[in-house]
Amino acid sequence: MPSPSRPANRSSDLASGALAILPIAGAAIPFGVLWGALAAQKGLSPLEALMMSAVVLAGASQFVAIDLWAHPIPIATVVVATFLVNTRHILMGTSLLPKMDAFPKRWKPVALFFLVDEVWALAEKRAREGPLTPAYYAGMAAVISSAWLAWTTLGALLGAGVGDPTRYGFDFAFTALFIGLLMSFRATPGFVTVVVAAAAGSTLVHLVAPGPLAIAAGAVAGVAAATLRPMKREQQL
Repeated sequence: MPSPSRPANRSSDLASGALAILPIAGAAIPFGVLWGALAAQKGLSPLEALMMSAVVLAGASQFVAIDLWAHPIPIATVVVATFLVNTRHILMGTSLLPKMDAFPKRWKPVALFFLVDEVWALAEKRAREGPLTPAYYAGMAAVISSAWLAWTTLGALLGAGVGDPTRYGFDFAFTALFIGLLMSFRATPGFVTVVVAAAAGSTLVHLVAPGPLAIAAGAVAGVAAATLRPMKREQQL
């Protein structure tokens, strides 16, 4: 028989997840509104912008896609570019899946659909402190996805009237928050090695071929560094 405290625990976890990601949802305002405005300038209606955000739910790839948007739409180019940007999600999912033991099997694919960068970082942090529960994850996913849909639709409604938020420095808000999330892993063994490898891999590829490939290169370099580091220690022993 389920314990009477379980519903209360689920509610508490749901609220904790929502509160944990709330500052990030706020920091997403300039990016979401800017993307919506760009989408409107490319000819997308507010409804089409909303649908794209709901189906894709990935800011970086949406910016890449809208930058390549033209008439007729270069479908192959858009698909390849967004795939390269989103290859890091494969790595994030592989990292997080072993920590999702409390999730019903049929719901894991649904949960992974909402695995944006910030959800991954907070979920990994939560898993280090205790069990990652479906309710905590659902709280994060509900807030960040709702916020992204709201901000991008608002931007599409405002259109060209949005202006350029980068002139106020708003473009750095999301980056600053993610740096803060990243630093919460600084006590993890190999943290510096992985960060340096990821930064070096991304920078080198960007210098040779600027574009979405640099994001994938950084992710692969970071994973390679994390994978090879324990092997190196074992060989020394």
